[in-house]
Amino acid sequence: MSNSVSVNHLSVSYYGNKVVNDISFSFDEGKIIGIIGPNGAGKSTLMKAVLGLIPKDSGTVSFQEQSLKNVRKQIAYVPQRSNIDWDFPILVKNTVLLGTFPRLGLFRQPGKKEKAFADECLEQVGMLDFSKRQIAELSGGQQQRVFLARALAQQADFFFLDEPFVGIDVASEEVIINILKELRDAGKTIFVVHHDLSKVESYFDDVILINKELYGAGPVQSVFHTNKVRECFNMNIAVNGNLGVGV
Repeated sequence: MSNSVSVNHLSVSYYGNKVVNDISFSFDEGKIIGIIGPNGAGKSTLMKAVLGLIPKDSGTVSFQEQSLKNVRKQIAYVPQRSNIDWDFPILVKNTVLLGTFPRLGLFRQPGKKEKAFADECLEQVGMLDFSKRQIAELSGGQQQRVFLARALAQQADFFFLDEPFVGIDVASEEVIINILKELRDAGKTIFVVHHDLSKVESYFDDVILINKELYGAGPVQSVFHTNKVRECFNMNIAVNGNLGVGV
Protein backbone atom coordinates (compact mmCIF):
# COMPACT_ATOMS: atom_id res chain seq x y z
CA MET A 1 0.00 0.00 0.00
CA SER A 2 1.35 3.42 -0.91
CA ASN A 3 1.36 6.14 1.70
CA SER A 4 -1.89 8.11 1.68
CA VAL A 5 -0.24 11.36 2.80
CA SER A 6 3.49 12.07 2.75
CA VAL A 7 5.22 15.25 3.96
CA ASN A 8 8.95 15.67 3.49
CA HIS A 9 11.17 18.32 5.12
CA LEU A 10 8.39 20.90 5.42
CA SER A 11 9.38 24.28 6.88
CA VAL A 12 7.36 27.48 7.31
CA SER A 13 8.39 30.93 8.53
CA TYR A 14 6.44 34.03 9.59
CA TYR A 15 8.31 37.33 9.27
CA GLY A 16 11.64 35.53 9.27
CA ASN A 17 10.86 33.39 12.32
CA LYS A 18 10.77 29.64 11.78
CA VAL A 19 7.37 28.33 12.93
CA VAL A 20 7.56 24.81 11.50
CA ASN A 21 11.02 23.36 11.01
CA ASP A 22 11.90 20.37 8.82
CA ILE A 23 8.81 18.21 9.45
CA SER A 24 8.52 14.82 7.74
CA PHE A 25 5.91 12.07 8.15
CA SER A 26 3.81 9.62 6.15
CA PHE A 27 0.62 7.75 6.94
CA ASP A 28 -1.46 5.12 5.23
CA GLU A 29 -5.17 5.49 4.50
CA GLY A 30 -7.86 4.58 7.02
CA LYS A 31 -6.34 6.49 9.93
CA ILE A 32 -7.35 9.26 12.33
CA ILE A 33 -4.18 11.23 12.99
CA GLY A 34 -3.96 13.73 15.82
CA ILE A 35 -1.67 16.75 15.47
CA ILE A 36 -0.63 17.36 19.07
CA GLY A 37 1.51 20.03 20.71
CA PRO A 38 1.46 23.01 23.08
CA ASN A 39 0.03 26.42 22.22
CA GLY A 40 2.15 28.12 19.58
CA ALA A 41 3.70 24.82 18.48
CA GLY A 42 2.80 25.33 14.81
CA LYS A 43 -0.01 22.75 14.64
CA SER A 44 -2.44 24.88 12.61
CA THR A 45 0.43 26.27 10.55
CA LEU A 46 1.50 22.73 9.67
CA MET A 47 -2.03 21.82 8.58
CA LYS A 48 -2.43 24.97 6.47
CA ALA A 49 0.95 24.45 4.82
CA VAL A 50 0.10 20.85 3.95
CA LEU A 51 -3.10 22.13 2.33
CA GLY A 52 -1.34 24.89 0.43
CA LEU A 53 -3.27 27.61 2.28
CA ILE A 54 -0.07 29.38 3.32
CA PRO A 55 3.34 29.44 1.61
CA LYS A 56 6.10 27.16 2.83
CA ASP A 57 9.84 27.78 2.88
CA SER A 58 10.68 24.31 1.67
CA GLY A 59 9.44 20.74 1.53
CA THR A 60 7.08 18.58 -0.48
CA VAL A 61 3.59 17.20 0.13
CA SER A 62 1.91 14.34 -1.73
CA PHE A 63 -1.44 12.60 -1.51
CA GLN A 64 -1.44 9.01 -2.75
CA GLU A 65 1.77 9.90 -4.59
CA GLN A 66 0.04 12.80 -6.36
CA SER A 67 0.40 16.54 -5.98
CA LEU A 68 -2.04 18.65 -4.00
CA LYS A 69 -3.25 20.22 -7.26
CA ASN A 70 -4.39 16.85 -8.59
CA VAL A 71 -6.36 15.83 -5.50
CA ARG A 72 -7.72 19.13 -4.20
CA LYS A 73 -11.34 18.11 -4.85
CA GLN A 74 -10.79 15.07 -2.65
CA ILE A 75 -9.84 17.20 0.38
CA ALA A 76 -12.27 18.64 2.94
CA TYR A 77 -11.05 21.26 5.42
CA VAL A 78 -12.82 22.46 8.57
CA PRO A 79 -11.03 25.56 9.93
CA GLN A 80 -10.98 26.75 13.52
CA ARG A 81 -14.30 28.23 14.57
CA SER A 82 -12.53 31.45 15.55
CA ASN A 83 -11.55 31.96 11.90
CA ILE A 84 -15.13 31.82 10.59
CA ASP A 85 -17.45 34.81 10.19
CA TRP A 86 -20.50 33.46 11.98
CA ASP A 87 -22.43 36.68 11.30
CA PHE A 88 -22.48 36.02 7.57
CA PRO A 89 -26.18 35.64 6.65
CA ILE A 90 -26.46 32.07 5.38
CA LEU A 91 -28.83 29.23 6.19
CA VAL A 92 -27.62 25.95 7.61
CA LYS A 93 -28.67 23.96 4.53
CA ASN A 94 -26.98 26.42 2.16
CA THR A 95 -23.81 26.12 4.21
CA VAL A 96 -23.81 22.36 3.66
CA LEU A 97 -24.64 22.77 -0.04
CA LEU A 98 -21.37 24.66 -0.44
CA GLY A 99 -19.68 21.31 0.04
CA THR A 100 -21.21 20.00 -3.18
CA PHE A 101 -19.76 22.76 -5.38
CA PRO A 102 -16.28 21.25 -6.02
CA ARG A 103 -17.85 18.27 -7.81
CA LEU A 104 -20.44 20.24 -9.76
CA GLY A 105 -18.15 21.91 -12.23
CA LEU A 106 -17.99 25.49 -13.44
CA PHE A 107 -21.24 27.53 -13.46
CA ARG A 108 -23.42 24.63 -12.27
CA GLN A 109 -25.78 25.07 -9.32
CA PRO A 110 -26.88 22.40 -6.82
CA GLY A 111 -30.00 20.56 -7.97
CA LYS A 112 -32.46 18.16 -6.35
CA LYS A 113 -29.83 15.45 -6.02
CA GLU A 114 -27.38 17.73 -4.20
CA LYS A 115 -30.10 19.18 -1.96
CA ALA A 116 -31.24 15.70 -0.97
CA PHE A 117 -27.65 14.73 -0.24
CA ALA A 118 -27.19 17.86 1.89
CA ASP A 119 -30.18 16.74 3.95
CA GLU A 120 -28.57 13.31 4.37
CA CYS A 121 -25.38 14.91 5.64
CA LEU A 122 -27.31 17.11 8.07
CA GLU A 123 -29.21 14.08 9.33
CA GLN A 124 -25.94 12.22 9.84
CA VAL A 125 -24.72 14.95 12.22
CA GLY A 126 -28.12 15.34 13.89
CA MET A 127 -28.86 18.80 12.47
CA LEU A 128 -31.56 18.22 9.86
CA ASP A 129 -34.21 19.94 11.99
CA PHE A 130 -32.06 23.11 11.92
CA SER A 131 -31.68 23.27 8.13
CA LYS A 132 -33.64 26.52 7.78
CA ARG A 133 -31.92 28.30 10.66
CA GLN A 134 -29.32 31.00 10.20
CA ILE A 135 -25.88 29.64 11.04
CA ALA A 136 -25.39 32.48 13.56
CA GLU A 137 -28.37 31.26 15.59
CA LEU A 138 -26.70 27.98 16.50
CA SER A 139 -24.57 27.05 19.48
CA GLY A 140 -20.87 26.37 19.04
CA GLY A 141 -21.36 22.61 18.97
CA GLN A 142 -24.21 22.89 16.47
CA GLN A 143 -22.14 25.14 14.21
CA GLN A 144 -19.29 22.64 14.27
CA ARG A 145 -21.66 19.82 13.35
CA VAL A 146 -22.91 21.85 10.37
CA PHE A 147 -19.37 22.41 9.14
CA LEU A 148 -18.69 18.70 9.46
CA ALA A 149 -21.84 18.11 7.38
CA ARG A 150 -20.43 20.48 4.77
CA ALA A 151 -17.23 18.42 4.73
CA LEU A 152 -19.26 15.22 4.37
CA ALA A 153 -21.08 16.77 1.40
CA GLN A 154 -17.74 17.04 -0.40
CA GLN A 155 -17.47 13.22 -0.47
CA ALA A 156 -13.76 13.66 0.19
CA ASP A 157 -11.04 11.09 0.78
CA PHE A 158 -8.99 13.35 3.06
CA PHE A 159 -10.39 15.34 5.98
CA PHE A 160 -8.51 18.05 7.85
CA LEU A 161 -10.08 19.53 11.00
CA ASP A 162 -8.43 22.32 12.97
CA GLU A 163 -9.37 22.19 16.69
CA PRO A 164 -12.90 20.84 16.03
CA PHE A 165 -13.64 20.18 19.71
CA VAL A 166 -12.83 23.61 21.13
CA GLY A 167 -15.79 25.38 22.73
CA ILE A 168 -18.42 22.74 21.97
CA ASP A 169 -20.70 20.63 24.14
CA VAL A 170 -19.99 17.03 25.11
CA ALA A 171 -22.84 15.66 22.97
CA SER A 172 -21.54 17.40 19.84
CA GLU A 173 -18.01 16.18 20.51
CA GLU A 174 -19.29 12.61 20.78
CA VAL A 175 -21.26 12.92 17.53
CA ILE A 176 -18.23 14.32 15.70
CA ILE A 177 -15.68 11.76 16.89
CA ASN A 178 -18.07 8.89 16.12
CA ILE A 179 -18.53 10.17 12.57
CA LEU A 180 -14.78 10.56 12.15
CA LYS A 181 -14.32 6.95 13.24
CA GLU A 182 -16.95 5.85 10.71
CA LEU A 183 -15.09 7.74 7.99
CA ARG A 184 -11.84 6.08 9.08
CA ASP A 185 -13.46 2.65 8.91
CA ALA A 186 -14.57 3.51 5.36
CA GLY A 187 -10.93 4.07 4.41
CA LYS A 188 -10.75 7.86 4.73
CA THR A 189 -7.68 9.65 6.07
CA ILE A 190 -8.36 12.24 8.77
CA PHE A 191 -6.05 14.79 10.39
CA VAL A 192 -7.21 16.60 13.54
CA VAL A 193 -5.45 19.43 15.37
CA HIS A 194 -6.19 18.67 19.02
CA HIS A 195 -5.21 19.99 22.45
CA ASP A 196 -6.81 17.67 25.07
CA LEU A 197 -4.12 15.14 25.94
CA SER A 198 -6.52 13.00 27.96
CA LYS A 199 -8.47 12.07 24.80
CA VAL A 200 -5.54 11.24 22.53
CA GLU A 201 -5.44 7.51 23.16
CA SER A 202 -9.19 7.06 22.68
CA TYR A 203 -9.57 9.35 19.66
CA PHE A 204 -6.55 8.72 17.43
CA ASP A 205 -4.79 5.83 15.72
CA ASP A 206 -1.63 7.82 15.04
CA VAL A 207 -0.23 11.13 16.24
CA ILE A 208 2.11 13.85 15.08
CA LEU A 209 3.82 15.31 18.14
CA ILE A 210 5.09 18.78 17.28
CA ASN A 211 6.57 21.83 18.93
CA LYS A 212 7.92 23.71 15.90
CA GLU A 213 10.04 20.62 15.30
CA LEU A 214 8.88 17.03 15.10
CA TYR A 215 9.03 15.03 18.33
CA GLY A 216 7.43 11.92 16.91
CA ALA A 217 5.03 10.64 14.25
CA GLY A 218 3.39 7.24 14.20
CA PRO A 219 1.07 4.97 16.20
CA VAL A 220 -0.22 6.40 19.47
CA GLN A 221 1.21 3.48 21.44
CA SER A 222 4.77 4.16 20.28
CA VAL A 223 4.79 7.98 20.05
CA PHE A 224 2.49 9.18 22.80
CA HIS A 225 4.40 8.13 25.88
CA THR A 226 5.46 10.13 28.88
CA ASN A 227 9.02 11.02 27.92
CA LYS A 228 8.18 12.26 24.42
CA VAL A 229 5.20 14.28 25.63
CA ARG A 230 7.21 15.78 28.51
CA GLU A 231 9.98 16.77 26.11
CA CYS A 232 7.55 18.24 23.54
CA PHE A 233 5.54 20.22 26.08
CA ASN A 234 8.55 21.05 28.24
CA MET A 235 6.60 20.32 31.39
CA ASN A 236 6.11 17.94 34.28
CA ILE A 237 3.52 15.28 33.65
CA ALA A 238 1.45 13.49 36.24
CA VAL A 239 0.92 9.92 35.18
CA ASN A 240 -2.04 7.83 36.30
CA GLY A 241 -2.37 4.41 34.70
CA ASN A 242 -1.10 4.45 31.10
CA LEU A 243 -0.74 8.15 30.35
CA GLY A 244 -3.21 10.01 32.51
CA VAL A 245 -1.84 13.40 31.60
CA GLY A 246 -2.47 16.32 33.90
CA VAL A 247 -1.70 19.69 32.33
